[in-house]
Amino acid sequence: MFDKMKFWKNNISSSSLRERADKIQEGAVPSHVAIIMDGNGRWAKKRALPRVAGHHEGMKVVRKITRFANLLGINTLTLYAFSTENWKRPKLEVEYLMKLPEEFLGTFLPELIEENVQVRMIGDKNLLPKHTLNAIEKAMNETKDNDGLILNFAMNYGSRAEIINAVQNVLKDCKSGIIDETQLDDELFSKYLMTSELSDPDLLIRTSGEIRLSNFMLWQLAYSEFWFTDVLWPDFTEEHLTDAIEAFQSRQRRFGGV
Repeated sequence: MFDKMKFWKNNISSSSLRERADKIQEGAVPSHVAIIMDGNGRWAKKRALPRVAGHHEGMKVVRKITRFANLLGINTLTLYAFSTENWKRPKLEVEYLMKLPEEFLGTFLPELIEENVQVRMIGDKNLLPKHTLNAIEKAMNETKDNDGLILNFAMNYGSRAEIINAVQNVLKDCKSGIIDETQLDDELFSKYLMTSELSDPDLLIRTSGEIRLSNFMLWQLAYSEFWFTDVLWPDFTEEHLTDAIEAFQSRQRRFGGV
């Protein structure tokens, strides 16, 4: 572990960032960070580039932020990669987005394995193209025994659909006698969600200046701390993640108490 930390810290570009990373680790590091990676298209438009160029640049940022989250000791990093509503985008853009997991995991997987990262996915697999699903499942299978950072991709994910599906399964189990309706509480209901094996996010980050959840983890974010930035996702850096975590550490989380 020491050698890994030394390696990553030697590759952080500035001494000030190394110092901030060290200080963060002395405090309460958020166990689960969720990110709505927004602004790829606008980043490309500002440079007179096609939207897919922004998505490609954003993919590079995923790699960089995953490395840094691993260094900081974050346990789970959930990335909103493709929503159930994103199918409405132009066909060529959707087709490109469906190729990104294959490209990203094809180049980054050996490093994820070496650094003890476990790949997971939440979302409806049914509509994903075979090549997209194959790339994700290959990464999940080859990292399943890793017990370090969980890199959790939300692909074809929509929170309302997730909650409706959970309610349907609860009703089915009540009807079959597996559970009694009087048993149902927050903890039991959470076990019917796609995130049943994960803790709820401590910190939600959204880039690009938008201040909304966009059908993302509506149940799980009930008591998360939110951090919004105008920075477009392709411009998001380790310094910005550090800003977000420092803001998180400065807040007092009461969970409804005093």
